[in-house]
Parts: sequence; structure tokens; C-alpha cells
Amino acid sequence: MKSHQGQQTIKQLEKRKGGYFYLKINAEIINQFSKKRATRMICTINDQISYRCGLNHLGDGNFYVIVAGKYLEELNKELGEKVNYRIDEDPDQLGVEMPEVLTVFLEQDLESKAIFEKLTDGKKRSLIYSFVKIKDIDKQIKTIIDFLTKERLKIK
Repeated sequence: MKSHQGQQTIKQLEKRKGGYFYLKINAEIINQFSKKRATRMICTINDQISYRCGLNHLGDGNFYVIVAGKYLEELNKELGEKVNYRIDEDPDQLGVEMPEVLTVFLEQDLESKAIFEKLTDGKKRSLIYSFVKIKDIDKQIKTIIDFLTKERLKIK
């Protein structure tokens, strides 16, 4: 599994581009990873915070990973301060845990499973994020069905 580590200052995108805090990753580093720019990462900062993330285009041929404000608070760091970081290739390219409710649902509904398998990893993550914080299992299932029904219509 490919990995890269370094040190740099925390940067921030312009407000019109989202205003996210980020770490810049040069294209030549990303091109060493097996899936290049499509690689899902695990970012570790100062050996304290570790999180799963994706790469975003910086616009100059290079990439960045977003650093959430809550992580900066935990690290007691601010914009412009230096951090040590490491990015590792995420062994699970989906980049999120597969919720049990989705696994069970797809095992029972083969048509939905076929649609799910045709989705890009990004769409699969969007589906998971759309219901994972819902507490009621019936509402989770309804959200899954609604999402996959919309995707079914796009495929046909």
C-alpha cells in the first residue's frame, strides 16, 4: 500500500471556492498511487488525527485533501501553522463502512443490488451518507429505495 508523508502549512481556499482548510498534495506524488487521482486516502495529521478522504483538484494540476475545522481544533492548529501529515492509500476504495442495513437490503433485493453495483463509488458514498444518520430503520430503507429508484431511472 502506497504512502507519502511530509510537512506543510495549513492553507484555506477562497470563500467562493468553499473556504475549506486543506493540505496541498503535488500531482507527481498522487501519480505514484495505483489509482492516481481516483485514490481514496487515509490522512493522518501530527500522528493524532486520522480520517478517510478523497482528493480534490486544486486547479493548477495539483490536488488537496480537506482538513475539517473540528480537526484543527483538536490539533490546536490554525490557518498558516505547520503540521506533519501522512497520506496512505485506503485499502477500501469505497472509503466508508458499508452499513449493515444496506448490506441486508441488497442481499434481499437483487434488482436493487444490480443497480447499486452499477453506481460509481462516489454515488455509493452519497447513498450511504444520505441515510446513515437516520435512526429509524424504516426511514433508512425508504431513503435507500428512493435513491436507487432515481438511479434506476437514470440508467434506463
